[in-house]
Amino acid sequence: MKILVCISHVPDTTSKINFTDNDTQFDTNGVQFVINPNDEFGLTRAMWFKEKQGASVDVVNVGGPETEPTLRKALAIGADSAIRVNTQAKDGLQVAKELAAVVQNGGYDLVIAGRESIDYNGGMVPGMLAGITGANFVNTCISLEVDGTNATATREIDGGKETVATSLPLVIGGQKGLVEESDLRIPNMRGIMMARKKPLNVVEPAGASADTTTVSFEKPAPKGAVKLVDNVDALIDLLHNEAKAI
Repeated sequence: MKILVCISHVPDTTSKINFTDNDTQFDTNGVQFVINPNDEFGLTRAMWFKEKQGASVDVVNVGGPETEPTLRKALAIGADSAIRVNTQAKDGLQVAKELAAVVQNGGYDLVIAGRESIDYNGGMVPGMLAGITGANFVNTCISLEVDGTNATATREIDGGKETVATSLPLVIGGQKGLVEESDLRIPNMRGIMMARKKPLNVVEPAGASADTTTVSFEKPAPKGAVKLVDNVDALIDLLHNEAKAI
């Protein structure tokens, strides 16, 4: 079984976010980038298939040279090789089309993507990738088993969970629950040394164009001052006369 894990290069949630050029560009200065958490759950599950079923695991990212340290981390975790599509990710459809070209050229049986990335939270790429490649698709996936060409997946739905039976080729949008958090892997020294010898292939883009452009960014408004009250009458007065909540 050939597995492709899609890796997004995203800012760490502890990083301070700023914008430049009149709030039209994201300022990367001082920002620490990491593997998108939803993708990390998927990569760890792919490692299980590699170790238990002998699957081969490649990782892929659409982006510039700045994303290569993140791909190297994925290699250090255990992926066999990495692919970087040499173009900037501009919107979900463009990324899906570029990934689709990699999938079709590589003949992958299973594509594991994160449900969404934590930077833009679009949640569009896995579904569009499945549509373009004609693969089956399971989103919000929290469990996946593969037996030959058959797969059983569990996904979150409103009010519960749903287990579905499907077949390869398959694209999933994985998330927390696909593996336990305690099973997530931290690269060790041996993995880091081995990652230096593993192939990281840079491929030219298929030429997909972006249909959307970013006009501007805006930070959330700062939180207002907090008023502390020490009796019920004062609280009721504030809720009624100031907040207009009652």
